Amino acid sequence: MHPRIHHEPVEQTASAYLKYKIAVSGAAVTSHCPGEAHKQAEEIGREIVRHNAVVVTGATTGMPYWAAKGAKEEGGISIGLSPASTEREHVQDYKLPVDYFDLIIYTGFNYSGRNLMLMRSADAIIVTCGRIGTLNEFTIAFEDDKPIGILDTPESEGTVDLIKQIIDVADRGPGKIVYDNNPKRLVEKVIELINQDKTVTRT
Repeated sequence: MHPRIHHEPVEQTASAYLKYKIAVSGAAVTSHCPGEAHKQAEEIGREIVRHNAVVVTGATTGMPYWAAKGAKEEGGISIGLSPASTEREHVQDYKLPVDYFDLIIYTGFNYSGRNLMLMRSADAIIVTCGRIGTLNEFTIAFEDDKPIGILDTPESEGTVDLIKQIIDVADRGPGKIVYDNNPKRLVEKVIELINQDKTVTRT
C-alpha cells in the first residue's frame, strides 16, 4: 500500500508570479486602419505590461504585432499562438514574424483553430481595428463571457460598429464589455473586469 499523502490547505493569496494574460486582437493587414492605429496598438501593449500583465496575440502581423512590439519595448512578456505547426511553416508558409515574442506556441490548427485557442488561453481580450479574424475572436470571447475591451477610436470605427450590431442581434445581453478611446484607461477597465471574475486578484 502506498502511504496516504496529506496535503495542507493552500491559502489563496495574490501571487507575485501568476500574471493576467490579455489578448490583443486586430487586423493583420492594416491598410483600412488609418491614422495612428499602429501607435495605439503599441501603447496597448505597453499599458498591459505596465499593469503587470502578459500580452498574448495570434503571432501575426499588423495590430497584434505592434502590441507585441510595445510589450517587449516596455520590458514585458509577449506570447504568440501561431496557426502553423512548426516555426518553418510559420515563417515560410504563413509569412508570419518571430520577433517581439518570448515564445511562440505552434498550434497547427490554422487560423480558426488558433483563434479559439487564443481566446481560451486569455483572461481577457482587447479589440482594435480589425477584419474577419478579429470578429471571429470577438464572437468566441463574447460567447465565452470573457472580459472584452473595445478600442473605440476613429481608426477602429468600422470594427466597433460591426461589434455593436452583433451584440444587438445576438440577444445575449451586453456581455462583459467596456469601451474607451484611450489605451491606458481601456487597459485599466479591462483589468477591473478581470478582477471581478477572479477569486484571487493580482496587482
